[in-house]
Amino acid sequence: MAGAVGGVLLVYAVLLLLLWGYARRHPETVAMKDALRLLPDLLRLLRRLLADRTLGAGVRIRLALLLAYLLSPIDLVPDFVPVIGYADDVIIVALVLRSVIARAGQAAVRRHWPGTPEGLQLILRLAGLGAPR
Repeated sequence: MAGAVGGVLLVYAVLLLLLWGYARRHPETVAMKDALRLLPDLLRLLRRLLADRTLGAGVRIRLALLLAYLLSPIDLVPDFVPVIGYADDVIIVALVLRSVIARAGQAAVRRHWPGTPEGLQLILRLAGLGAPR
């Protein structure tokens, strides 16, 4: 039992170190201020994409899991932890968005984006895709 708990704690510590390293190496991805400002539009985008029946079931499942994670009070890294507290949320959103955009296309995201063009550009940059065409 102690070995299993120790193993889980070790994996968690490695995850924290990886997130901290990623957040320090890539601070230019999206500033925390910008990410927080985009949160309402991002949640509306996720809800609209989730409701879009033209998207595949796999895409909608990813979106549902992401929404559940973002709305859940349980976090991989508690938000009060400096630097990586919010970085885990941003990284998970970026990975899921990259996956969703790869499967559904940028057109679906542009079609459902409720915010400004600058916000869309930031979301696409967060997903690692650069500016919209």
